[in-house]
Amino acid sequence: MPRHAAVIVAAGTGERFGGSLPKQYRPLAGSSVLRRSVEAFRATGRFDDIVVVIRDEHRPLYEAATAGLGLPEPVIGGATRQDSVRAALEWLAPRAPDLVLVHDAARPLVDRATIDRVLHALATVEAAIAAVPVVDTIKRADSGIAAGTVDRSGLWQAQTPQGFRFPALLAAHRAAAGEALTDDAAVAERQGIAVRLVEGHVDNFKITTEADLTRAERLLGGAVDIRTGTGFDVHRLITGDAVILCGIRIPHAAKLEGHSDADVGLHALTDALLGAIGAGDIGQHFPPSDERWRGADSAAFLAHAADLVRARGTILNVDVTLLCERPKIGPHRAAMVARIAEILGIDAERVSVKATTTERLGFTGREEGIAAQASASVRIER
Repeated sequence: MPRHAAVIVAAGTGERFGGSLPKQYRPLAGSSVLRRSVEAFRATGRFDDIVVVIRDEHRPLYEAATAGLGLPEPVIGGATRQDSVRAALEWLAPRAPDLVLVHDAARPLVDRATIDRVLHALATVEAAIAAVPVVDTIKRADSGIAAGTVDRSGLWQAQTPQGFRFPALLAAHRAAAGEALTDDAAVAERQGIAVRLVEGHVDNFKITTEADLTRAERLLGGAVDIRTGTGFDVHRLITGDAVILCGIRIPHAAKLEGHSDADVGLHALTDALLGAIGAGDIGQHFPPSDERWRGADSAAFLAHAADLVRARGTILNVDVTLLCERPKIGPHRAAMVARIAEILGIDAERVSVKATTTERLGFTGREEGIAAQASASVRIER
């Protein structure tokens, strides 16, 4: 019987995905993205070797994600995907598999039928990859303007697994070392190897965004646990020369009074995040009676709340509304959004800062103080 090997490529940093946890290690319906990809191949019972390629600094994450699966030591990847796959092939070379399938860890919904079709095709060809025909209209763009429609007949979207006769792929990778090819099929094509397209599956998509992860969760039937927290804070205005709002210092005829820097916007947002995970309020974590927090930068409070959320899930979006007559918030809004996004480690598009007045009514209308209300939505994953 021919020996089959599978290479699961998990050495990416997940920069496009964002967040502190690489996408291949993110929770997915009670498991992790990487573990689901590995288990898809183990469940077939057709692979003598399954090796995972990782970044060295991700070893603790890898060990937690694959605990109990009985996998060999992971292969440490290179600077590019191509380098990482070649490292795995060199590791496999002494074991002399006949066939090898290369799969992206970020495609956790690969089904057995797709794996079987790729393996079956390799009985008659040197290379075969899963792919789906392009069904959407394709536009060619020029500076963001549609410059023509591309004929989609004959166009296919490549997926993984991509399967090969092992000696042929190893030789092709060695010959292509140093080049920047996007997948293993391209490496094979460069050496003149004909690549057969076999039927993939539309659900075998690559997770690159939060929306992809949510879509995968739904397809697996997992309940998405979204929670919302709110926060509200007020600080008095006293004699001074500037206010600090949402992390930005704004020259003003007064300042906000408080034990810390009195950043009313960040205080409200900190409470919103704590509330979303049922972790109390800002006063419990940073009591005003504690001299350590006198004059403290409120960014530290917000970062602490964000760390508590990340220990259990993902910050989806935050929204802050400032209530004041002065200073005018509009000129500083972009800087506030950028600062909050930086503290939370999320994209700026997930941050909203707004301002309103109370039409000269109440303490904010009399310019005796500034108030802020905030909301935060998080997804609980563990």
